[in-house]
Amino acid sequence: MLKYDKLIIYTDGGSRGNPGPSAVGVVMKDKTGKNVKTYSEYLGDNMTNNQAEYSGVILAMTKAKLMGAKGSELEFYLDSELVVNQLSQKFKIKDVKLGSLFVKIWNMTTDFKKVTYQHVPREKNTEADALVNEALDSHR
Repeated sequence: MLKYDKLIIYTDGGSRGNPGPSAVGVVMKDKTGKNVKTYSEYLGDNMTNNQAEYSGVILAMTKAKLMGAKGSELEFYLDSELVVNQLSQKFKIKDVKLGSLFVKIWNMTTDFKKVTYQHVPREKNTEADALVNEALDSHR
């Protein structure tokens, strides 16, 4: 039996300088909305904001699988409308680096029953945003 049949995941990625120092934040909740796990990670010194946003989704999928959510449903919430529309295949991806990150995510989705992406305003993604800023601030 799955440890989680559904995870609600808020992700954020940020870059100071665009490109510049970048980090991601991930907040995972169970289907009742209870926080299950949070993650943050410093990504490096030369990444764009959009690359960081994609990296947040990759980190979340990697951790979800490790947490026993393989075969479950993942419901993502991001404050990047561009990334949500690209991952939902509503917008084409013209940037080669984003294209390779998209392919990585696409391949990772096969581990899960269903993966959806929703856009939320920045005010609804404050937990993940705070994790991004903590990772960036602690790396200085």
